[in-house]
Amino acid sequence: MKIAISSLYLPAGSKIGVGHVVHHLSNELVKRGHEVTVFSQCGASDDSLYKVVQIPARQKLATFGFAWDLRGADFRGFDVLNAHGDDWFLWGKKRPRHVHTFHGSCLAEMIHSRTLTQKARMAALAACETQSAFLGDFNTTVSENTRRYVPRIHRVIPNGVSLETFTPLPLNEKSKEPSILFVGSMYGRKRGDLLVRAFREQVLPQIPDAQLWGVSDPPEDGGKTGENWLGRVPLEQLRDLFARAWVFCLPSSYEGFGVPYIEAMASGTPVVASPNVGAKEVLQNGKFGAIPEDEKLGETLLHALQNESWRRETREKGLERAQDFSWERVCAAYLETYRG
Repeated sequence: MKIAISSLYLPAGSKIGVGHVVHHLSNELVKRGHEVTVFSQCGASDDSLYKVVQIPARQKLATFGFAWDLRGADFRGFDVLNAHGDDWFLWGKKRPRHVHTFHGSCLAEMIHSRTLTQKARMAALAACETQSAFLGDFNTTVSENTRRYVPRIHRVIPNGVSLETFTPLPLNEKSKEPSILFVGSMYGRKRGDLLVRAFREQVLPQIPDAQLWGVSDPPEDGGKTGENWLGRVPLEQLRDLFARAWVFCLPSSYEGFGVPYIEAMASGTPVVASPNVGAKEVLQNGKFGAIPEDEKLGETLLHALQNESWRRETREKGLERAQDFSWERVCAAYLETYRG
């Protein structure tokens, strides 16, 4: 098949999770013999197997600008267009079978936004998102919880994880010191600041040699004892961090899905999350990881680091659960959807 995919983000230009999902999905489709072209404001990565048509980024209102500029893209000759968001202005434009993938709900993000500015922006995006549900021929979403917020969803296809990239290490090759890995942003809905407080106030006093590894910008004070803030890291380092950490913690207030949860499970690392809808679905309400309330986060992390039997048991359950998100299964579902 000749497949067109649109995504504002790709890993070469952004750390946003949607871009990484699109990148890996596109590569996997190419490996299966399909011709894939991604329309994006970001360029290709060194390991991109697909073609990229780059749409110049705008200085202001980049999201709305990309959606408008997508009207100028040439979709002739493609068998399908799979838009991963931001296709709102394609009304009236000739295009092949049009599949839209919703990676989350802007309405839900608006509800969980902390500032009026964020709420206003997400409200505008939610309006665009709602009308785009009636634009395409077929709509998919990555989770059942997102289906609740978006009309006209035809199928749930979860995000995938590379079981060749994210692999477990033997337990004796985990880090020497008790370690917690965080991947996300310090402030906003990812709530790295909540984890920092729990680590400093509850974990360190009980486990003085504990470490917090952050694939994130540092907190405003720059970080303290036991904290290592790494910013963006290459894939090889990220997979090593996932595999060597004792515990992965992402205490988001909202996740439409939560790709880092499945990356951690595939790496043999137990997950501690907050009770957001994405975590509840991926971890099946605590069957495959811990989902404490905010006030219990520090206590749960202490239990996870101090209880080897819990880590072993949760590791095995997580490795089993990760199989549900293999790219083989995800690609098969997308190809079935593309063919109609």
